[in-house]
Amino acid sequence: QVQLVESGGGLVQPGDSLRLSCVASGHTFSTLTMAWFRQAPGKEREFVAAIRWSGSRPYYRDSVKERFTISKDNDLNTVYLQMNSLKPEDTAVYYCAATLKSYVSGSVEDYDYWGPGTQVTVSS
Repeated sequence: QVQLVESGGGLVQPGDSLRLSCVASGHTFSTLTMAWFRQAPGKEREFVAAIRWSGSRPYYRDSVKERFTISKDNDLNTVYLQMNSLKPEDTAVYYCAATLKSYVSGSVEDYDYWGPGTQVTVSS
């Protein structure tokens, strides 16, 4: 069983940056493909970014490309989401997700383990 705990959310102004972290336990982290999803009030959970177990081939939704970066530190059992140039439409609860599948995916159904989420609010 994989446990995931996110941190790093908060209230920021448009244009600011935040770095989210997700620490995993309960499984060999280097074998996990990791992802970030988000869910705004009244909307479905949507894919943000994913990275393969090896740390290669990051994959992003179009609206965050060039602004967000996903990375994975297998020594620290941690996946990060660096978010720059934040916009009000980035406001959501951000969830960390993990799977033992070797490929990256933007589908909620492909991930088996989820963290409780961390709130990100972008507002002036």
